Amino acid sequence: MNRVFIIAGEVSGDTHGAGLLRELKILEPELKVVGLGGPKMCEVAGEGIEDWVETAGVVGLWEVLKMYRYFKEKMDAVLDSILDQRPDGVILVDYPGFNLRLAKSLRTAGYTGRILYYISPQVWAWKKGRVKTMAKVLDLMICIFPFEKEFYEKSGLRTEFSGHPMVDRVVTLRRDLKREPGLVGWFPGSRLNEVRRLFPLMMDAAKLIHQAVPSARFAFSAANETLAGFMREMADTHGMPEAKRWIETGTVYDLMQRAEVGAVASGTATLEAACFGLPYALVYNVSWPTYVVAKLVVKIKHLGIVNILAKREVVRELVQGNLSAASLAGAMLEMLGSESQRQQLQNDLAAVVATLGSGGAYARAAQAVHDSMASA
Repeated sequence: MNRVFIIAGEVSGDTHGAGLLRELKILEPELKVVGLGGPKMCEVAGEGIEDWVETAGVVGLWEVLKMYRYFKEKMDAVLDSILDQRPDGVILVDYPGFNLRLAKSLRTAGYTGRILYYISPQVWAWKKGRVKTMAKVLDLMICIFPFEKEFYEKSGLRTEFSGHPMVDRVVTLRRDLKREPGLVGWFPGSRLNEVRRLFPLMMDAAKLIHQAVPSARFAFSAANETLAGFMREMADTHGMPEAKRWIETGTVYDLMQRAEVGAVASGTATLEAACFGLPYALVYNVSWPTYVVAKLVVKIKHLGIVNILAKREVVRELVQGNLSAASLAGAMLEMLGSESQRQQLQNDLAAVVATLGSGGAYARAAQAVHDSMASA
């Protein structure tokens, strides 16, 4: 294995891609890496990686459609680059809307190298029929959730379960912190669109909670200083300037360990919260066109990965029309008022997290890539 082309299109994919590459470099010190990713992958692989995640990581049907031309041109450029360079393998990291189309196009164009997929796309949720196509174009699927291995292998696609990288990450982030009675942690997401939709609801819910429990305290987690500034502006325009005092930047993992209860935007943060044992409710609110389309294609009962893994509702899901300031405040007050409910939820979360592996996820994924390439 002399050269690989790797593609990640989101911040989380950049993190996972960097972790995988770091372990691959241990196994193959002379490995040449090119592709698309983000700053973390650039740090590991150097100039061969184009940093595009800030542009590529859009969310929502309408937002993607507005950038159709950009993605079409990028797809053509990447396809031409891979066919010209003929790397030994192509590693696709999550980002299924782009990466699955690329894999199919590569095979159609005659690419004969290995095509490996890391962080399996959730086709089990929205398009199970696509697995048959994936089995024809991919040589290996490396998944991070245990139930995915059996799902993909039924289609004839060789699959390895590497364990979830978050298990390793949480170990390094865990602090000796005590949960603070009455502290509600709000996690409105890491994208501007999420924050714009969820932060006002969270502010209104905080007001309702304070009316019911005057001793309650609040902390809002901002993913970065840019979003924190936006949230401060929103607090003023929303007529709740006191919320500016509750905004914290760079403390998300500590807050997940300090808060007595919390509300977490749907996504990776919900699993992080589970790993830290935070009693929380999941919140989700997107544009109605995006939601309607999602309902048509998503074929699973639960939205949150914790509930999917548990095969039941462990974490309350407040989604779209069921999400309001009143319903959100009610969920927080219910958990705040019941120590036994919080303890039971923490026990359930721990049981789910235990299924994700015991650590060493990136090393196992890298070994799977190495072995697959060696057998080519």
